[in-house]
Amino acid sequence: MPELPEVETVRRGLQEKLAGATIKAVKVLRPASVGYPGTDEFSRLLKGRKFNQVSRRGKYLLLNLSEDTGMVAHLRMSGRLLVMNAGAPEPAHVRIRLSLNDGRKLIFDDTRVFGRLWCVPSGLMFEDVVPSLKLLGPEPLEGLDPEHLRSSFSGKIQCIKTALLDQTIIAGIGNIYADESLHRAGINPTRAAGDLSKAELKKLSTGIVIVLSNAIEAGGSTLRDYTDASGVNGNYQHEALVYGRKDEPCRKCKSSIQRIKLNGRSTHFCPKCQR
Repeated sequence: MPELPEVETVRRGLQEKLAGATIKAVKVLRPASVGYPGTDEFSRLLKGRKFNQVSRRGKYLLLNLSEDTGMVAHLRMSGRLLVMNAGAPEPAHVRIRLSLNDGRKLIFDDTRVFGRLWCVPSGLMFEDVVPSLKLLGPEPLEGLDPEHLRSSFSGKIQCIKTALLDQTIIAGIGNIYADESLHRAGINPTRAAGDLSKAELKKLSTGIVIVLSNAIEAGGSTLRDYTDASGVNGNYQHEALVYGRKDEPCRKCKSSIQRIKLNGRSTHFCPKCQR
């Protein structure tokens, strides 16, 4: 699933390519890909709206349109939002097509069909249409306070890797960047979240920001389906410290990277750097 760096990369591409463009027509090819409202109303509300600002909250994309209308997108496992030129061949799994006034198209392509687009009518907030937005924790790139981690993890016996995946604690971190952040902080993923010291939490908060920033700079990670808004793959997977590198040498100490399962999720770490 795309995580914060991938979604942020898409956001930046959409902002650059869509600002000022107007939706000329809407075609829903798979009704279940529309989260709200019904298909006909979704198309009616979006037609004629102009793209203004594209923002992000956790793994959600928030598109502000003209006439106080909005759109929310969650890519989930395999969703992609692609801005395509007129006449360009479309991918195989187009679920929603927004035709633009300049001949281009905004395509929602989704192989595994878990992704959703929601239209936010005038008079409603993004959170009114997608209530899970209200539950998200702070944005790590806006400054992650170690004290927030301390209070959130206090008394928790679950492992720190699992706690980092809790979107109500920190918005946007998933499997890849939890592993990467823990390695940078030198913390074993099986440690109980509530047992981390103040110094360790400070290292972790710093590590999270560094890892996410580096991943954004690399355009995110492409492991299977993810691309940016132009269809270009990310490159962070080639720079990863531990994720996806089972049995390969640690980039710091040369020990072999190990992979284990924690609550059903593959977890990568260095047994020497993260004792």
